[in-house]
Order: sequence, then structure tokens, then C-alpha cells
Amino acid sequence: MDRHEFFRQLRESRNDSAQALPPTSSLDPYTGPWTPSQAIHLLRRTCFGAPPADVKRLVSMTMQQAVDSLLQLDAIPAPPLNIYSTAQAPDPDVPYGQTFVNAPFNAALPAEYYTARINVFKAWWMGNIIQQKSTISEKMTLFWHNHFATEADTVLYGQASYFYYKLLRENCLGNIKSLALKVSKDPAMLRYLNGYVNSKTAPDENYARELMELFTLGKGPDSRYTEDDVKAAAKILTGYRINPLSSPISYFFLFTEHDTGNKKFSSFFNNATITGKLLNAGENELDELITMLFNQTETARHLCRKLYQFFVYYDITPEIETNVIIPLAEDLKNANYNILPVLQKLFRSQHFYDYLSIGCVIKNPIDYAVGMIREMKVSLPSSAQLVDQYLSWGLVTILAAYQGLNIADPPVVSGWQAWYQAPQFHEIWINADTLANRNKVADNITSPNGIEYLTINLKIDPTLFASQLTNPYSASELVSESVLYLYNYTLSNQSLDYLKSFLISGLPDESYWTQIWTAYIVDPTDPVSKNAAVTRLNALYREIISQAEYHLS
Repeated sequence: MDRHEFFRQLRESRNDSAQALPPTSSLDPYTGPWTPSQAIHLLRRTCFGAPPADVKRLVSMTMQQAVDSLLQLDAIPAPPLNIYSTAQAPDPDVPYGQTFVNAPFNAALPAEYYTARINVFKAWWMGNIIQQKSTISEKMTLFWHNHFATEADTVLYGQASYFYYKLLRENCLGNIKSLALKVSKDPAMLRYLNGYVNSKTAPDENYARELMELFTLGKGPDSRYTEDDVKAAAKILTGYRINPLSSPISYFFLFTEHDTGNKKFSSFFNNATITGKLLNAGENELDELITMLFNQTETARHLCRKLYQFFVYYDITPEIETNVIIPLAEDLKNANYNILPVLQKLFRSQHFYDYLSIGCVIKNPIDYAVGMIREMKVSLPSSAQLVDQYLSWGLVTILAAYQGLNIADPPVVSGWQAWYQAPQFHEIWINADTLANRNKVADNITSPNGIEYLTINLKIDPTLFASQLTNPYSASELVSESVLYLYNYTLSNQSLDYLKSFLISGLPDESYWTQIWTAYIVDPTDPVSKNAAVTRLNALYREIISQAEYHLS
């Protein structure tokens, strides 16, 4: 059974009349209804989670205005700080409470400080995601980090990983060709794929191979570069080195280690030759290589396939290749690889809002963990409690890692398997271990003690979510609207009644819920009234976020 038939039967079984459009692969502008369902879908794919306040804000706009509001680039928060050193074991280079991103190179620095800086960087990045504004900035940065993948634990230097994140974040909505050029010379990438040891006497093909196979041309049937092309590209990439003594850490071009011979390429590149250049002019060869790669139609198509699999769906059928990927790739090339027009077209298209594109992929671990925190308005420590703030971000980082996504540390240069590994793709996020860990999160975060870690306690106050609903006084309306925001699915009346039973269990009838909520609203500080409301709401939301529908985006 294909996806079309599965969703048709699923909708019919739920008496869902929300099929605004027939199945379509059209990139024509979406002209259907603009309701919370479409806004939730857009928010989930471009941000992390869909808090009710954000949904309502988008619904108050037109679809085009909503897309434009999300396709904005936010300023990067202040860099990560040294919160790891103590009076007994101070960081010898960075005072407590100050940033380490410009710390000088210190060959004698104990290994634990390298680890501490990486861990703080990861927590800080997760904090940026948790505190995100309603824009695509952080989701797009994660996309690029999955595409131009590096592993922080291999890069080793927290400073380099920070500036790599900064590079991706600042350029995430800009020109891809320019970004690829900058990535090729970035210290984190130079270290990760051995570019810093690539020399004319011992060419290292590692980065040249990944530049073609993963970052530009891809491995599709029409990507017919040769092994000799990889070798020629590796020679162009000789001579780039890392300068750890600069602040911030940077690269430099060592022309004495650069291969100055001519580099000849195969018929796939029209037998092009990049002429070898002397002295510092040798660095210009990289510009010519990037231009040659991006002149290939297959580079544009490969990039659009990656965008599609990350933001829409993993399965690219021949119909989607013809009607979505190829037209988007043409737009991307015509825009000289500026990505913004392509994202605008995709997120405004009929295809993006097709009911087959909604709720069809398993949430990645950050979508799951951060989405829950943002949607349920889980309170985290503020910057006034600096160590606790970083510890709370670190706890969420750990929760996501236990579910299979260790931020800044994809398992391989191809990125996280769920975005490329056929045939499982997104199903990789769910296995016996990761599902158990997700269920533990659902159980603990709705429990009286919450999720406890050192001085941190992550706990849902369900009254905060319920208070955002249109009519929380009505048990039926509260459950229906909660399902709308947390599932974005239309459930059968039987399923809604099942969920409602957790809210009104033991009550003579559901009107008694109205009395419980009214008593809480009259005096939210009264422990008896609040406990009565919280206990029932926690039971309801624990069940909602434990169901399969909550794992779908």
C-alpha cells in the first residue's frame, strides 16, 4: 500500500473531512484553507514545535505572510561561557563566566577542558534552539550541519565548533555556493576531513571525495564524476592549514604545500582544466573548483533532494522528482544558488500543504524533546542562574542524544542516518532503546517530580498549556483542541472519548471538570484547587504524548 492509499484509508476511518486538496505534486501556490492545521504543519517543519501562541499568530496572517515571517534570519545569541571551571580547578586560559571561543591555543591544556568546552558548546546550541524566535534560523542551521557534517568530538576544539556553527547560522538563508567555499576552508572542516594535512607530496582525497559525493553532486545516477576527478580536486585543495594561534581560530594558505600543476577533469565536466597557480594565487583554484561543481545541474538537484527529504518527506518518487525536484533545482540555479527563493516557493506550494505531507514523518529527537518543552511551556532557569541554565540545556541535549541525535556530533560525515539511509529513513529514530527513552520522558515530565538531573527539574505545569485553549472549562473542547495542537490529526469520537476519560475519571459527569477548572481559575494559588486540576490534566497529557500520533510531524 502506497502513501496515498494509506492516508486515504486513515482519513476515511476517522471521518476526516479535512482533505482540502486531492493528492498533488504541484509547486503552484497553495490556495486552500489557511487554518491551524496548515499553520501547525508549517511551524513544525521550519521550527521546533508549534506552541499555540505561535499557531494563532500565523493564522492571523495570510499564508504568504506567515511563510515570510518564518524565513527570517535572527541574530546569533552571545557565545557560550565558561561555566565549568571551579576555584579548585580553574580554566588556565578563560576566567569563569567569560566566553572561551577566543581562547588561545594551549598545548598543555588538560584534556578535560577540551571536553568541557565541547559539552558547553552543545548545551549552548540546544539553548539557542529552545529559546528560538519563530523563524527558520535554527532549523536551517541544523539542516546545514547535517549536510556539511562535522563531528565536534573529532574536531576536538570547542572554539572551532562554535565558529563552524556561527558560519552555518549566518549563511543558512544565503548563497549555497558561497557557503560551500567558506566551509571548504573552515578550521573545523579542515580538521574533520584531514584537509589540514593535504599536501602536494601526499594528497589527501578525503575532503575532495565528500565535497563531490555528499556536499555538491551527490551519488545519483546522473552524477558521473570519476575517481580521477576526485584526485584532481584533492590537488586543488592542497596547502590549506589551521592557524590555532589566531583569535578567532582561522585558516591560512601555505602555498609551499600547494600542487601548482594543472588539474584536468573528465568529460562529465566537459574535460575542463583548472590551471595551476603559483604562490598565494593558488588559493583561487578552489574558487574555480566550487564554480565548476555548482555549474552542474546535478548539484542543484542533489541539494533540492536534501531540502525535500529534510523539510517535506523522505520518499522521492519519479513523480516528485519530475514535478518538484527538477523545477526547484532550475529555480536554484537561476537564482545563482541563493536559497531563499527556493524555500519560499516550497513552503508556499500546494505540494507542501497536501494532506499527504502533513504528519507523515517521525519527529527527530530535538523536534520531540524541544517541541514538547516549547509547546507545554516548560519552565527553565534564566540567565540569572547561569550554571542551572546551562545544566538545563545540557539535560535536553542528553535527552536528545539518548534518542539518537547528539547535537554537533552526527555519527558519520553523511550526517544522521534518518535523513539519508534507505529504506528506513525516519524510522531509524524509533527502536527499542529510543522509544523506551521517549516514553520515559513522557512519564517523568508529567510526574510530580518531573525529570531530575543534579539541581535541574524539568516538569510540565499542564495548566499553562490548558490556559492557552479557547474553552478549557469544557472537557470535550479542551481535549479536542489539545489534540489539534499536539497531534494535528483528526481523531475519531471514540478516540477523543478515550482521552477524555483520563481527564474526568471518577467524576459523575464531565460537568464536574468545569467546576474543577473554575475553582482553579478563581484561586490558582489554592493548593487543593490546583492539585485537582493538575492531577487530571497531567493524566490527560501523559496519555496524549505517549501515543503514536505525538511522535509524528
